[in-house]
Amino acid sequence: MKVAIIGGGPAGMLSAITAKEKGHDVIILEKNNQLGKKLLITGKGRCNITSSLNIDEFIKNIPGNGKFLYSAFKRYTNDDIINFLKKEGLNVKEERGNRVFPVTDKSLDVLKCFTKKIKELGINVKYNENVQEIIINQNNEIQGVKTQNGVIKADKVILATGGKSYPLTGSTGDGYILAKKLGHTVTKIKPSLVPLEIYEKNICKQLQGLSLKNVKIRLEDESKNKNIYEDFGEMLFTHFGVSGPIILSSSAHLVRYKEIENLLKEQKIKLIIDLKPALTEEKLNERILRDFSEEKNKEYKNSLNKLLPQKLIPVILEKSGIKYNKKVNEITKEERLKIVKLLKNFELKIQNFRPIDEAIITSGGINIKEINPKTMQSKIISGLYFAGEIIDVDGYTGGFNLQIAYSTGFVAGNLEE
Repeated sequence: MKVAIIGGGPAGMLSAITAKEKGHDVIILEKNNQLGKKLLITGKGRCNITSSLNIDEFIKNIPGNGKFLYSAFKRYTNDDIINFLKKEGLNVKEERGNRVFPVTDKSLDVLKCFTKKIKELGINVKYNENVQEIIINQNNEIQGVKTQNGVIKADKVILATGGKSYPLTGSTGDGYILAKKLGHTVTKIKPSLVPLEIYEKNICKQLQGLSLKNVKIRLEDESKNKNIYEDFGEMLFTHFGVSGPIILSSSAHLVRYKEIENLLKEQKIKLIIDLKPALTEEKLNERILRDFSEEKNKEYKNSLNKLLPQKLIPVILEKSGIKYNKKVNEITKEERLKIVKLLKNFELKIQNFRPIDEAIITSGGINIKEINPKTMQSKIISGLYFAGEIIDVDGYTGGFNLQIAYSTGFVAGNLEE
């Protein structure tokens, strides 16, 4: 059977390997001049391959239609991708947060495992190939694909073009157009795993480049006095707002929150940072009291060096409302408790998501109601399959989105009816 795979990312490559090992005649049509271009930039160039969590836990980390992936995750697990890489000569290591990386810390080495296998199996790869149309007959059955170089006949087509994030890697939404022409619906496309802009631009300017480790965040809907999301880990201040792993994961949750556009406009979404999550308010108060007693003759502005990063001190001074030149031994208990509250509840207001061009993944895609979750085959076109980010599924940071690519790619590559 002839199989055409549109897109050579992790989902496309794994579906090609799977289909070829089943004995099919496989061709990968890739619009770039290389395979896995987006894979190379994942995990800041280190490639967060997957998560070591139990596969049942994966669904909890996929806020975007996670239940749809239950069957795919069971059929191709995190152990399966790790074993594949090991067979190709690449060992992995586990880091905090259950994140799995190659021991070499190079995403290129992960890509080499895929490309080496593709070469060994003799899979035909056509580069710089733009698919313009998927050809079907009157019975809605696959006949082939049309590219700028002509028609390629195929009995089955796997659409694995990715989403619309990081367009420089080739993810420009082409797959959505191809699927729409065949009668598929595409849910609203939004950025996910994306940095967030905040209203307090003066604070951004002061804190730009500051990385905070082991902090706790929560997002709050002020209109309902309701917690939307909580996380613990690392974040980063930028010239426009906030980024880093816990911020990116929070965006995946926030993008689905009801009436989010209106709430952002009305300044009703608060980001609250606990700068000292290891300490209760009582313990933090004792810590500050101890620091103050050691530096009682210093001015307040010079008393926080042991407690906070240098860049953060001027902002805390300003927000506390205590006079900079006040002597530490003159600070009242009420003022000290105000500092404690501030460090445990450092508030900023979320203004917007950064553009989709800066998003790690896309929220939205081919409607899951139109795809069989057990086979990844279209319910509209016989012989058409979907894999990876093009489907309306997405998860938090931590290797979950790459696992979606492998698992759906494997299931699609089995080409089951």
